[in-house]
Amino acid sequence: MMTIPGIGPVTCAGILSEIGDIERFDGQAAIAKYAGLTWGRHQSGDFEAADRKPRKEGNRYLRYYLIEAANQVRRRDSTYNAYYSKKYREVPKHQHKRALVLTARKLVRLIDALLRNNQIYVAQKGEVTR
Repeated sequence: MMTIPGIGPVTCAGILSEIGDIERFDGQAAIAKYAGLTWGRHQSGDFEAADRKPRKEGNRYLRYYLIEAANQVRRRDSTYNAYYSKKYREVPKHQHKRALVLTARKLVRLIDALLRNNQIYVAQKGEVTR
């Protein structure tokens, strides 16, 4: 995981220690739910609220490490920066927090794939890392 630009030894150790054995999770969605990177539904009849808060359930330490890692990765990886910028522009409220949590969800997918396949991160051809 330390091959991902922006993830250092402390963040890597924190994420790995909080996740534990990757095989205990069914997939990336289970890891995201365990970390509390999900939103609750707020609806009544045909109405569904656009302004929803993320749940505060889950492992707060893993959530902290993943969000901090996502913030650092987006600063160094052009793909994650573009994704963050896209999500930032989608809504008028809570732009930074929402975009950062969604970027963390994208990072969870990458971390899950790397750990399950026992691989290192290789930037795609033409991808810019700073």
